Amino acid sequence: MKIFRGAAPAFVAAALVAGMLALTGAPAAAEPTAATSTPFSTPNTDSCPNRMVPPKPIDSSEVPSPGQTSPSPVPVPDKPVGGEELGGCGVITPAGAPPLPADISATAWALFDLDSGQILGTKDPHGRYRPASCIKILLSLVALRELDMNTVVTGTTADADMDGTRVGIGPGGKYTNDQLMHALLMASGNDAAHAIAAQLGGDAATVAKMNAEAKQLGALDTRAATPSGLDGPGMSVSAYDMALFFRAAMKIPKFAEIIHTEQIQFPGYPPDPRIPGDKPHPGFPIGNDNHLLYNYDGALGGKTGYTDDARQTFVAGAERNGRRLGIVLLKADVLPIRPWEQAARLLDWGFSLPSKDSVGQLVDPNSSDSAETAGVPTPEASGDVTLAAPAQNSAPGSTSHAESDLDKVGGVKALVVIGGIIVVALLIGWAWRSASRRS
Repeated sequence: MKIFRGAAPAFVAAALVAGMLALTGAPAAAEPTAATSTPFSTPNTDSCPNRMVPPKPIDSSEVPSPGQTSPSPVPVPDKPVGGEELGGCGVITPAGAPPLPADISATAWALFDLDSGQILGTKDPHGRYRPASCIKILLSLVALRELDMNTVVTGTTADADMDGTRVGIGPGGKYTNDQLMHALLMASGNDAAHAIAAQLGGDAATVAKMNAEAKQLGALDTRAATPSGLDGPGMSVSAYDMALFFRAAMKIPKFAEIIHTEQIQFPGYPPDPRIPGDKPHPGFPIGNDNHLLYNYDGALGGKTGYTDDARQTFVAGAERNGRRLGIVLLKADVLPIRPWEQAARLLDWGFSLPSKDSVGQLVDPNSSDSAETAGVPTPEASGDVTLAAPAQNSAPGSTSHAESDLDKVGGVKALVVIGGIIVVALLIGWAWRSASRRS
């Protein structure tokens, strides 16, 4: 029997590995792809992992209070809102569009025309995520309609003790609603959100109003759980819905003015009675925390957000040559570049597209034609709306038959690969031992 020497064992191994790769359907590339050498990878959402609920929380912020239960997931409409193409969960761009920019770590995003409502490109548009402080845009829609901006309110200890980001409201301080709205949107003050919600009937009543506003706008992926965006049981939003909120808010001159403001002076407050010997607290300047506003030509402003579970969220708009675009990022990270820089790259990409290019439409609640073609029930329709989760998505925690079958196939493939590797190792060892005896 002739024994192969030198490269022969490698040839045998390569042949067997190639056969196994062909069986498993894996690529037989010898060199690593570029993705394996980069410090991050954009999460793949092609399989719709967040079709019904946001990603699993990493902390206890969504654990219900004693005696309470977590709400059921927001129902998934049987027809995708905004157009059939938006039923996909991966990247969706117009035919013939240039490649998307690199370094986009956002798990879901939506790029849209603020005026026409056309969606120019998106990723997982109806996937459910957490909004963090970007939900303050929805709170603003309610507050700017119901509250007098000239009304003066007195800060409370409950305002001052709010969790998370605070602008610096103090007990006994005097603030106009206009100042509170600037603090809410420019500095993402959770204390400002609390002071605003108190005037709207308290947190629970405010959340109910926010959810009613979302439904009215056709945002069927949304459930607010807190006025501020702090995570809570059942909190949910999508890139599509956040685009709806921002577009609606940008039609309100006061909102557009606030998010474009770079800095204002915020009032101080008297000595805190809880602190012995405390002295009066002078006023101070607050700045806009949206870095796109300072670094992108034509930036209109927007809103930032972050929680441990939501990760980085970002909403903004910009204008170029009379064209106004908006961008939403959900579950982004600061790698490889910061969210505002990711937004800038997507805005540049969007401005390069012809104005006619789109993959879907933001529904207009005032247009029955828009609602009917986009899958949103109109006021004239029957009161009951048929909502159903797609067949491929079972209840959370369960496994569909299709998923079970795929798991079985994957298990068989894994066994074939492992067995093949063992055979290759034995053949190589035998070949080299035989070659050594003949040398």
